[in-house]
Amino acid sequence: MTVDRAVLAFAGCVILLSLLLGYAASPYWYLLTAFIGLNLLQASFTGFCPAAFIFKKMGMQPGVAFS
Repeated sequence: MTVDRAVLAFAGCVILLSLLLGYAASPYWYLLTAFIGLNLLQASFTGFCPAAFIFKKMGMQPGVAFS
């Protein structure tokens, strides 16, 4: 798995988890959904993603987007 795919999978899991928690526990969890969305948006413009940095340090192969 490349860093790019790992970032997308991680973001998707966190978004789904925060939507579930927002529905079941507290609407404040929707703020996590917004944070992940904003982080993905800024990463598309700047190329910097904290999750990609962590996945690279874990030894994953770089992809095209986060090389």
